[in-house]
Amino acid sequence: MPSDGLRRHANLRNLAFAFSLLLFVWVIWYCFTGFGGAQELVSRLLPIALILQVLFMYQKEPLYRWAPQALNHLLVALYVGICIYAFVYFWFEYEDIAIYRQGSYTTQDFVVGLLMFLLVMELSRLAHPVLFWVNFVLVLYTMFGQLSPIDFFWHPGTTFYRVVTSSTVEMSNGIYGIYGQIALTLITAFLLLAAAANGFGAQNAMIQVMQRLAGRSRQMVPQAAVMGSLSIGMVSGSGSANAVVVGSITIPLMKRYGVPGVFAGAVETAASMGGLIMPPMMGVGAFLMSDFLGVPYWDVVLRGFALAITYYVALAFAVYLLSVRLLAREPVQAPRVARYNQVKTAIFFVAVAFLMVLMGGIGMGELRAALYTAAFMFVLLVVNFFWFKFVLKDPALGQETLVESLRITIETHADMTSYLTLLLATLGIMIGLFTVTGFINRMGGMLMQLGAWHILPLIFMSFLFGWLVGMGLPPTATYIIGAVVIVGPLRELGVNPWVAHFFVFLISVWGELSPPTSLTAAISARIAEASFMQTMWEALRICLPITLMTFAIFARSEMVVTPGWTQVLATILVIAGACGTAFAMFGRFVRHRLANMVLRITLAAFACIALFHPDEAIAWAGAAAVLPMTVFGVWQHKRLVSPPPALQAQPAT
Repeated sequence: MPSDGLRRHANLRNLAFAFSLLLFVWVIWYCFTGFGGAQELVSRLLPIALILQVLFMYQKEPLYRWAPQALNHLLVALYVGICIYAFVYFWFEYEDIAIYRQGSYTTQDFVVGLLMFLLVMELSRLAHPVLFWVNFVLVLYTMFGQLSPIDFFWHPGTTFYRVVTSSTVEMSNGIYGIYGQIALTLITAFLLLAAAANGFGAQNAMIQVMQRLAGRSRQMVPQAAVMGSLSIGMVSGSGSANAVVVGSITIPLMKRYGVPGVFAGAVETAASMGGLIMPPMMGVGAFLMSDFLGVPYWDVVLRGFALAITYYVALAFAVYLLSVRLLAREPVQAPRVARYNQVKTAIFFVAVAFLMVLMGGIGMGELRAALYTAAFMFVLLVVNFFWFKFVLKDPALGQETLVESLRITIETHADMTSYLTLLLATLGIMIGLFTVTGFINRMGGMLMQLGAWHILPLIFMSFLFGWLVGMGLPPTATYIIGAVVIVGPLRELGVNPWVAHFFVFLISVWGELSPPTSLTAAISARIAEASFMQTMWEALRICLPITLMTFAIFARSEMVVTPGWTQVLATILVIAGACGTAFAMFGRFVRHRLANMVLRITLAAFACIALFHPDEAIAWAGAAAVLPMTVFGVWQHKRLVSPPPALQAQPAT
């Protein structure tokens, strides 16, 4: 019966797919044409993104577990209805609201803004509860600031009407402001690459190839997590996403070969955090940085490579030193990788190179470069699929279909886009309220007074402030708050804007890793079946040498200021300092405890000179001392350190 077929296809997943397809096509069309501009685009696509977020959340579990199913259905329909109402209203009234009625809104404008404001707040309460409560307190503070007994926080207060309009229909801030625009332009364009890779299983293929490259040494098994996270980080831009995708494969692999659960989770946590640094996707903060600085995104990518290379080289070195302590030397059998997965991995890296040629070599704009690269990757993956399925008749593809791969691609893109759009819309409300209350100016003035004494206390206080913010907020929120509060005072004291922004950027990354909260560590610890706190502290210990990079960019500013050979030389100095510090922490020179301690302290001193000494000649002298000491130390470390017998007895398969 036709009605039976209709009922079978009229379900939540197909409804979500219909909206996903609409978003997918609209984003591609905008990337190609740029029609209407980013502000008009966000007025159109924000309601669609919120509909998708509601539907995706509801597919996983009821929005309200305490409510009966009928009430959940009704509320989902209500939320979708609000979004459709806002979509239609802005479709007809956008020009009048954005141009002619700024500052004198109609009652209908306010009602639409109020409904969207309340919807974003409620969805953030469900998806980002910490951000919701921060915004809730900010709303009260914005309305009743005149009641503050502390002079620093006092302001004259404002009305709830102003809270709503500043967060919605004013368009300059709030949910329709710059953060929502970046989410639905630059970020969603680059997410096309991640969606295409996920749709055809290229991400899992890359992890398998990285396991193969790790080789037959048991002590190199943890490097599969490092290399796998590096690869996935190119398109994920997220520590937690990296931990889910890579950790679900590499953590069980490490434990199978005798790696303790805490160490396995910590390695994956530290490696996954690199997804926030690794170009060309980097984290959301990198896209925001390009907007703050008014530069093409490629300029951020060029500088990001230096940080990412330093991060992963130092991390791989630290993980190796610890692996020598923990794992036996007996070889293991390297996993076999199907030819189909090898080709998919090659396609992925060719596509990344293609993107860099378009952006760096040809100078193409970010949106079109991302669109053309996604199309290039998609076509190659489709050709690869047809070749192995229908020409070579590979049995591994027996259950795969092109239609399902296309559907996964579109749904993946919509899921990631809607999640980040909600996040950035929530942050838009937060920064808008900070602006209305004048808190940003007061905080910046306080930091300026501190910096007038000396720049070092300002740097320390800025790091402390970023850490406190990062304790409860995600990296994107930490970066945005840091960029509007910290960067100004640093620039006033003569710090290069690139250095100031990358300092805040690295603080936001570190904040995601630091106690008392770390989503990436929580995911890795869960997969490893290990203690969350122990996993987080071990990850911090592994990353401590890399944490020095956050401060080293003040002394080695060429690393993020001047792309080219001077950047390469500065990066070499920082890598030498970070690796030297890693060996000073985890390595062993000689058996004699006192002599070993003296040598490690000496190496740490030379490493700090390479990292922080303002005189470049002296810094190179420090690096020249670090290199032979580290090489000799690695040879001694392998010879002197033996894994515990209990771990040597672990089975190899």
